Amino acid sequence: MKVQLPTPLVDYTNGVRYVAASGRTLDELLRDLDRQYPGIRFRMVDEQEKIRPHIRIFVNAVLERRLSAALDPAHEVLIVAALSGG
Repeated sequence: MKVQLPTPLVDYTNGVRYVAASGRTLDELLRDLDRQYPGIRFRMVDEQEKIRPHIRIFVNAVLERRLSAALDPAHEVLIVAALSGG
């Protein structure tokens, strides 16, 4: 399925913002991304297997916080990283 990445993560994909990944769940999708682009999953998922607070993942424009969320190959996934600083 089509995955759109935020600017802070495109360093892992050599500047490519749109990538393809597969999985029956959001967790499987993120693991597939990590298989293709080692280290990217850790930037989105913490040691407690939770989506990091500054990351938002939208599946077909709906915010999803569960790694167990079911996915379909026709879904589009948008990953957003919150900005911080002051």
